Amino acid sequence: MSLHDDAVLVLKGYEAHGEQEELRQAYLDHLQAHPDGMWKSCHAGHLTASALVIDPAHGRVLLTLHRKLRMWLQMGGHCEPGDGTVAEAALREATEESGIAGLTLLPGGPVRLDRHPIPPPCHWHYDVQYAVVAPPGAVQEISDESLDLRWFAYDEVAGVADESVVRLLGATRARL
Repeated sequence: MSLHDDAVLVLKGYEAHGEQEELRQAYLDHLQAHPDGMWKSCHAGHLTASALVIDPAHGRVLLTLHRKLRMWLQMGGHCEPGDGTVAEAALREATEESGIAGLTLLPGGPVRLDRHPIPPPCHWHYDVQYAVVAPPGAVQEISDESLDLRWFAYDEVAGVADESVVRLLGATRARL
């Protein structure tokens, strides 16, 4: 199965309501119209995969200070040809950007969808957002894509991150 096919199946199985249902349909429409819609080369926009790294035992999340955007965000990025599934892409990105081995995906598939504009030549990131649980004693290691990595208590996130991260945290906590 191709990554494109996996994304369609994941999105069809994603339980969405309200605004999330509209986004889910927009993602599916995009993939139907763009066979290359998984890849950065698709200038109409492309799917990305991200994951919020959580430590439920300590009530905290690990955020990255994104090098280009200079914002505190969850880990994530572009899908790559070696990714077998969207979930694997999210887990790979979280592992690469956090430096933490042994992350595990929170069961139940994507936690949220978030579409956001990006500068030309592309137009949109169709982000499929997951959550991953850090193993006990996890130690982060900063990557080239980050200016900083830091653990934040759940109640600190709204003070440092934008609304998309706050919504992702809320949906993740509801799933827990």
